[in-house]
Amino acid sequence: MIRAHRLLAAAFLFVFSGLHCQTSAFADERAPVEAVEVSTRPVTQFRIGRDEKDFGPLEFVGGLEMTAPARAFGSMSAMRFLKPGSDFIGVADTGFWFFGSVVRDAEKRPSGISDFRMQQMVDRNGKPVDIKWEVDAEGLGVKDGVATVGFERDHRVSQFRIEPGGMGPVFANIDFLVPAHELRQNRGFETVAWSSPASPLQGALVVVSEKSLDKAGNIFAAVLSGPHKGVFTVEREGGFDITDGAFLPGGDLLLLERSFSIGSGVRMRLRRIAGDSIARGALVTGTVLLEADMSYQIDNMEALDVWSREDGATVVSLMSDDNQSILQRNLYLEFVLHDD
Repeated sequence: MIRAHRLLAAAFLFVFSGLHCQTSAFADERAPVEAVEVSTRPVTQFRIGRDEKDFGPLEFVGGLEMTAPARAFGSMSAMRFLKPGSDFIGVADTGFWFFGSVVRDAEKRPSGISDFRMQQMVDRNGKPVDIKWEVDAEGLGVKDGVATVGFERDHRVSQFRIEPGGMGPVFANIDFLVPAHELRQNRGFETVAWSSPASPLQGALVVVSEKSLDKAGNIFAAVLSGPHKGVFTVEREGGFDITDGAFLPGGDLLLLERSFSIGSGVRMRLRRIAGDSIARGALVTGTVLLEADMSYQIDNMEALDVWSREDGATVVSLMSDDNQSILQRNLYLEFVLHDD
């Protein structure tokens, strides 16, 4: 376990040193849409070596470790279900779309990934974009057949029509309200999430940056539509940065957070922000629901979605970004969130 800790720490140090800003070397070799055979290994324990299932209000359902021979596979930054718990769409920070479906066993646990495809993002002329800083996709929101994507480095929030058979170019860019000069190059919008129409935010689109900080050290965010439209901030706590977020059925915002250091390795955290606290000019904080270090089955956890199971359970799905490093893993994890 100690050796694995050091290897993963070395991988993160390499990536976060800035060397992952290289232009994608394989981009021009990919077909417009590529079918990828994904192999999986079940993850049956969340805490390594222990069979416990309950972690505060979260109950571990199961997970998968995913591998594939395709060179484009990995670097998965955000995902959303198009069909609850089954068909999904996602973005990789190497400038790729991905699609697939979660396969389940008789107990509703994830047992595999099927029909996985990847497609390189294209420019307005329909040509693949080979320069990473132009297509560093980090956040994803889905509504009414439209994918809204948060990009960093070249900071923008862009919209695309969802066409699994072949994604086209951007058709609109949205004003993200946060002053562009306040956005750090590699710390842009990692959360792009639509609130429920019945929630306090009345269906508004919300974006949260990873680690673009105001003078007080709080994280820039914004409500991009509706009566609470405007910039707000999220309190940064414990050295964690925000990697994704999604709204819960009742209207609260669930944030996925990551921390990394050579000494402690990688950690992940889930924090719940009250929906009625989010508004123009507000500083919001929240309640920590789960925190996990490398004694748990985690990696560089970057993607989160929330969905409702057929039996009414609220399910939280997480996915990791392996940075296309042989020292890291692509994980998919599921938890049921109990509110009582």
